[in-house]
Amino acid sequence: MKHAIKSVVLGLSLVLANGNVAYAQDSQKAQQAYENGDYAIALKEWRLLAKQGNADAQFNLGEMYYQGEGVTQDYDEALRWYRLSAAQGNADAQITLAAMSDVPEDYDEAAASSYNEALNLYRSAADQGDAHAQREIGLIYFDAARVTQDYNEPMKWFRLAADQGDAEAQNMIGLMYYLGDGVTQDYKEAAKWYRSAADQGNSVAMCNLGQMYEKGEGVTEDSAQAVNLCRKAAEEGNEDAKALLQRLGAE
Repeated sequence: MKHAIKSVVLGLSLVLANGNVAYAQDSQKAQQAYENGDYAIALKEWRLLAKQGNADAQFNLGEMYYQGEGVTQDYDEALRWYRLSAAQGNADAQITLAAMSDVPEDYDEAAASSYNEALNLYRSAADQGDAHAQREIGLIYFDAARVTQDYNEPMKWFRLAADQGDAEAQNMIGLMYYLGDGVTQDYKEAAKWYRSAADQGNSVAMCNLGQMYEKGEGVTEDSAQAVNLCRKAAEEGNEDAKALLQRLGAE
């Protein structure tokens, strides 16, 4: 699970107002050192800032322990810093902790507890407008909807993320229209959403749209376009696309 190290450089006006120019300089030093691959310096500077309570630095320090960059890989230490950062409202840390929640496949009391923990963390990040968190909430509700048949909640969250350009959420909306889950089945609408995601390089959406071109569902049947989309998806490692290419005789 690799995440982007987050810059903790503060705006100059805010820094000057607080009389803490050195604080911003330490942030810049850590960021530059990390980008240059000098993990020892980045670790030292971020550790200092993290101990002073900077949530972004705490998240970055957690990332370095999780990845084993400049330190011996230590998941417990990573988790400690993620939790400190998340407690201060850092959306990246909240999403990371939610993704690390161990959710059993069988729905029981343990699964319910894990789902609730993940949901609460994702909601904290989603309330800050984070599209990733919004999409993940949608996915959790989509899984639940397979039992409850209530697809309104996942659609709501997918739309929030999709409106911010989240390709995975756009693909899921396409899937819901394709299947008719919570909406009237509409192949043209499905193709529209798949295309939006495919245009951003989402390989699953490319494959889904390719299959629609193969069958002429919501689009004019076009085997050449199907092959083109599936080849692009296959290049991204999409196994379904590779299988479709075999079926089309265009490996």
